Amino acid sequence: MRQTARTILNNIAVTTNVQRSDRRMPMPRLSLRLLLLPILALMLALPAQAECYVDYKAKRDDPLRLAYGVAQVSDAVCGKPKQAKAELEPRLAADGWTLLKILSSFGPEGLSERKESAGEFFLRY
Repeated sequence: MRQTARTILNNIAVTTNVQRSDRRMPMPRLSLRLLLLPILALMLALPAQAECYVDYKAKRDDPLRLAYGVAQVSDAVCGKPKQAKAELEPRLAADGWTLLKILSSFGPEGLSERKESAGEFFLRY
């Protein structure tokens, strides 16, 4: 009986060690998931943060005023002057301006070089 009890105790010890090692196995998976979650979140957020801007020329009559400005447009119209014009025209028209021309489209890296030239029309519309 002593051998049987000893065998049972050894089996319990072995089982306990196995259970402990089983408990430890998911931890690396959990850590990997925790690392991948922020990376995935950043990857999903990047397209949402993509910014597109256009610079434009506009006019207002009575008295005649000409303006150069910079405006943010949706990513869908970035690089498409006709669609950018269609998106920006109503914004300018609401304030009495007529959009004459979309000059170019660019990302946030082009904002600083245009800020001074656009003056009061920098990101106004």
